Amino acid sequence: MKRLVYRPGRHFLQIPGPTNVPDRVLRAIDAPTIDHRGPDFAQLGLEVLDGLRSVCRTEGHVVLYPASGTGAWEAALVNTLSPGDKVIASETGHFATLWRAMATKLGLDVVWLEGDWRHGADPERIADALEPDTRAVMVVHNETSTGVTSRIADVRAALGDHDALLLVDTISSLASIDYRHDEWGVDVTVGGSQKGLMLPAGLSLNAVSAKAIEASRTARLPRSYWDWAPIIKANETGYWPYTPATNLLYGLREALHMLLEEEGLENVFARHARHAAATRAAVHGWGLEVLALDEREFSGALTAVVCDGSDEVRRIILERFDMSLGAGLGKLADRVFRIGHLGDFNDLMLAGTLSGVQMGLHIAGHDVGDGLGAALEQLAR
Repeated sequence: MKRLVYRPGRHFLQIPGPTNVPDRVLRAIDAPTIDHRGPDFAQLGLEVLDGLRSVCRTEGHVVLYPASGTGAWEAALVNTLSPGDKVIASETGHFATLWRAMATKLGLDVVWLEGDWRHGADPERIADALEPDTRAVMVVHNETSTGVTSRIADVRAALGDHDALLLVDTISSLASIDYRHDEWGVDVTVGGSQKGLMLPAGLSLNAVSAKAIEASRTARLPRSYWDWAPIIKANETGYWPYTPATNLLYGLREALHMLLEEEGLENVFARHARHAAATRAAVHGWGLEVLALDEREFSGALTAVVCDGSDEVRRIILERFDMSLGAGLGKLADRVFRIGHLGDFNDLMLAGTLSGVQMGLHIAGHDVGDGLGAALEQLAR
């Protein structure tokens, strides 16, 4: 029988999601469950839906599901499209690839724009791929596997007056990186609870435009649980047509208060950008390379570091310093490690994270420079 060893201090969870859940949010979740048909719940429901509209920067409907982000992917597709519809998707990384696979399984005709996993969605290539019968364009805003952020406003502009719907995955960018559903002309935004919203996994959302609602009236992909219409109807009075995740909604209300009322979204975005810049300074100080190549597409939520044999580095860091880093996914397996710097995160947490990475790289035999010093200099400015 393996002997259990107590490890003092908190585990450093520096994967790019699920992220650290603030103690205040955990305490909010740890409250008695209430009647989800009673008046107290209605007040809770209306409050969190209003807060989510502010986070998504939309005046339209936000549909919230007790599901992971994968569920909200499917909801975005089945509510707006019909079998055989042509959609364009850009290969920006592992999660874009998974969303494409889902669309194909659902019977959609996916025009796949291959990419190198080091750049975001190319607006010009998307525009060139448009056909008269293109029904939708699918883009991952922040690719969690690569640390590359696509320029959604530029993609929207490239669509011109084409009638295609714009579907955007913001699972690792919402409440971390500047995002504007209405202003950027997005039709369906896909989000999840376990990253910038600082909650456990278990809630996901679609923010939907009037154009997307109109498309849902004639879309013919099968849907039942994911159907927007009964949820939007029930949400008018703060309820859901099924049993909601009441205790996660308690946590969401607390997280929204912290993000919107106490820190403010603009400050949240600035904090994430600052930590991302300091992390990149550390990577360059180590003599390593950031995976993202276009500085316009650097992610504020995570940094993917090019490092052959990265799984061994991650193993050492976990065993020696009780810190988890993100693995390389798909064709980046054992070629990168990912440092998450999103959610409930501050300067000293970043300094501790980068210190652990630097020590782990040394122990693994990598001849690296003082990246930590470079990051601290950046933070001190």
